[in-house]
Amino acid sequence: MTRAASRPQVRRVYDPPRPGDGLRVLVDRLWPRGLSKADGHIDEWPKSLTPSTGLRRWYHAAEGDAYEEFRRRYEAELAGPEAAEALARLRERAREGPLTLLTASKEPDRSHAAVLVELLTG
Repeated sequence: MTRAASRPQVRRVYDPPRPGDGLRVLVDRLWPRGLSKADGHIDEWPKSLTPSTGLRRWYHAAEGDAYEEFRRRYEAELAGPEAAEALARLRERAREGPLTLLTASKEPDRSHAAVLVELLTG
């Protein structure tokens, strides 16, 4: 039985798990520094949903406010067949219950995780 989807939440992977997290999905391409796999409490790690290495490096090196351009480029990457399939699977999982996207980003609201939330709920 499928229940109404709630909006996925974004949390830092370094924060301790909460009872309402539901499915915990790491959405970073690289494993977070200093975090053991046991301490991460990660249920899934779909690397095809993560920004490419080139895009990630570009965004971190960009000067000024490059978020909107990053967002546009990332959405273009997510339109590829493998990423689109993984996004569809994650959207289905979000319909089944609570979903928490985990990232090491210091600004989760201006990261790829925020883009994913919008694509999952839009």
